[in-house]
Amino acid sequence: MKNKCCKIGLVMKSLQADFFKVMQKGAEEYVAESKECELLSVGTNTQTEVDLQVSLVERLIDEGVDAIVVVPIDSKALVAPVVKAVRAGIKVVNIDIRLDEDMLRAESVSVDFVGPDNFAASYEAGCRLASSLSSGDLVVMVEGLSVADNARQRKAGFDRAIAESGLECVASLPADWETAKAESVFRDMYLAHPDIKAVFCCNDAMALGVIDVLKEAGCKGGDIKVAGFDNDEVMRPLIDEGWLFVTVDAYGSQMAVEGIRHAMTLLGEDRCSLGDKSTPFTVVQ
Repeated sequence: MKNKCCKIGLVMKSLQADFFKVMQKGAEEYVAESKECELLSVGTNTQTEVDLQVSLVERLIDEGVDAIVVVPIDSKALVAPVVKAVRAGIKVVNIDIRLDEDMLRAESVSVDFVGPDNFAASYEAGCRLASSLSSGDLVVMVEGLSVADNARQRKAGFDRAIAESGLECVASLPADWETAKAESVFRDMYLAHPDIKAVFCCNDAMALGVIDVLKEAGCKGGDIKVAGFDNDEVMRPLIDEGWLFVTVDAYGSQMAVEGIRHAMTLLGEDRCSLGDKSTPFTVVQ
């Protein structure tokens, strides 16, 4: 395998989202510079097109790629095509959002994971936000897509920070990672709970929707503190202006690169597994 140019498929989600635009750019720049493999990068248009993502994985299998690096929209729905790929002799590396480990185990398939500890990252960010509040303050949470493992982990991390700080979470609902849906979900929350002191958002795209609602309501930056996750470039001025209190940089531009490197090592050494690899994160204020 070392003497042939490997073909690697990168399967992402929502290429309209800043985080995945950055991820795709980082991967393509790395491959162009390293010249170690041919990269086929594909993705969906939104955060919820599960069937399309399944078909993208199956298309790469049919095209005979040597490896697939995948960010699953749905941690369970993507197990079947991944198992199909592994049984076809294709190396698979799971990045960013974990596939369902119980389902993989039931199929006797092992897939290495490369990505951040979403629970630890959201817990640390949540603690930073909670430290600026007082015990008993009312807060709400805008969750990610419930079928995604990282959404569950980020919610759990925020939940722990909220509980340990004595805050009262009066509402917690999913907005499926999308800005427009977060606007709608949070608008109803804010109408029902105008006395909230903070909003915990499981990604920056949803935090942007929350901030838009707060601006419409006549709030000033910092009146109601907002936490996000991803450190999208569009959010950086909002930190300076006080609208976004804290976010998490999970280094999306390098996550796919690490997945590709992991896949290249598996191919070069003809190994079934190298084990999981944790990637860094930084809490940004």
